[in-house]
Amino acid sequence: MKKNMSIWLAIAIGLVLLLSACGEKSQEDVMGKLSDNLEDMKGYKATAEMKMDTGNENEVFNIDILHKKDDLYRVQLTTDKKDKESQVILKNKEGVFVLTPALNKSFKFQSEWPENGSQPYLYQSLLNDIEKDEDAVFSSTEEYYVFQTKTNYQSNNNLPYQEIYFDKNTYTPVHVKVLDKDKKAVVEVKFTSFEMDPEFKKDAFEIEKNMTSSTSTDVPVTTDSTNSFSVMFPLNTAGAVLAEQIETDLEDGGTRVIMTFEGEKDFTLVEEQINVEQTLASPQMVDGEIVNLGFAVGAISENSIEWHVNGTDFLLASDELTREELIEVATSVQGQEIK
Repeated sequence: MKKNMSIWLAIAIGLVLLLSACGEKSQEDVMGKLSDNLEDMKGYKATAEMKMDTGNENEVFNIDILHKKDDLYRVQLTTDKKDKESQVILKNKEGVFVLTPALNKSFKFQSEWPENGSQPYLYQSLLNDIEKDEDAVFSSTEEYYVFQTKTNYQSNNNLPYQEIYFDKNTYTPVHVKVLDKDKKAVVEVKFTSFEMDPEFKKDAFEIEKNMTSSTSTDVPVTTDSTNSFSVMFPLNTAGAVLAEQIETDLEDGGTRVIMTFEGEKDFTLVEEQINVEQTLASPQMVDGEIVNLGFAVGAISENSIEWHVNGTDFLLASDELTREELIEVATSVQGQEIK
């Protein structure tokens, strides 16, 4: 009996030594290395694909990310659809902006972005979420270090969890899954490249460059926005029904449609065709926060969301819908023409 116990003890010790020799690291070891990476690097350049399940169809974005120390960020999101329309989230010394180059449109936010919430495509945001979650779960596979954490989406409480995968060799993010309350993946970000300490063009974080250039992968591609105007109807109306639709021809040749929905919670949806030649490049000040609707990046305030897509301005407003309901209705305004 004693001999058998000695054998099992020797095997157990051998396994411990084997795991140590293989370099298996603890959660603290990995977090230390991730934090050191962030502290030591002067910046990074990354590309990723982000897939979002909006409940109607999957929306896919190609993302180009630039970050330079001194709080400079540029995140370009380009749809995989035929029009390849791009939007840019830009943070520089002048503030935080959302740019839509094809429409010559820009929003300026009084915002603490990206520190004010989870950003699944930003390295430092992922680390911040891990560090803040005392109940974060750590595991290790053959290729990845994996963290399961809570998220911090201030404008959307329906995505409370995430899984973050880091490459074991480079300690850079590889895959992020943002999960709903049932632990179903709603948003997935797959990084296709991640370069630390790259060289940045001098004007990479300037508004004018990002609004006009279409010659480099370091800046957004300006697209031609000449699509015909179609009125879009929300598939999710939060129990309300269309009570009135007013269509008006504008002096610049465009069209404005105002739709009033009535029910348990009333709301108004305004859609306006944009005359690109007459839009102003100077940023429009917004009292709100950045929100990703799956097909566009918009601005959400207490009672409204506004966004631009395919040559059209959208404004959804309600004194009765919650912020989550505003987002749910807005994300359902896709491809449905009222006859």
